[in-house]
Amino acid sequence: MGSRPTEHVETELKFEVSGDFVLPDLGSPADGVAVTEPEVFLLVATYFDTADLRLAKASITLRRRTGGSDAGWHLKLPVTAGTRRELQVPLGDDAAAVPAQLASQVSTWVRDEPLQVVAVLETRRTVRRLAGRGGETLAEVADDAVTGSVPGRGDAAAEPATWREIEIELVGGEPEILAAARARMTAAGARPSSAASKLGRLLGARAAGTQPGAARR
Repeated sequence: MGSRPTEHVETELKFEVSGDFVLPDLGSPADGVAVTEPEVFLLVATYFDTADLRLAKASITLRRRTGGSDAGWHLKLPVTAGTRRELQVPLGDDAAAVPAQLASQVSTWVRDEPLQVVAVLETRRTVRRLAGRGGETLAEVADDAVTGSVPGRGDAAAEPATWREIEIELVGGEPEILAAARARMTAAGARPSSAASKLGRLLGARAAGTQPGAARR
């Protein structure tokens, strides 16, 4: 059966940025908020879904990710815009079998369809933390250079896609931290992400349950 998944609520902002985007200073000396030195992590995430993407169409992501401080199996379920409920279990020894603790959580959507690999994302993540006066982490800023691929596709969608995005996740701070970060990011030219997740961006119209229309961006 395995251990019970750990759980937390994730509240974050996501931005689309160009490759040469310059991250603005998100600290606030007047409020005692400082930005820590950057740390770099290499992450590899393998996403699981049914062949017809039932989870993605319900804005649910199920992945196995290595690298970084929270390597493991992650299941993210939507709560409200910008907020998701995340369940996590350890990596384990089998990279191809979804843990029963998480598979049971998505059975309503999956039904009798098997879960299989639908995408692989490799991310070079540069992390900075917004720290309070006592050194506590108020929010985490992740600057991600992403390469995504869809295994088994024989069309142009099989070609790796690359992009850069920035996520700002609330940790121990108040919502005002995110409001201030949003204002500074948009003033610097960042755009709110058009996709709720990296997987949604990679799969595009297929994940939305619609047919592809215009050429890929």
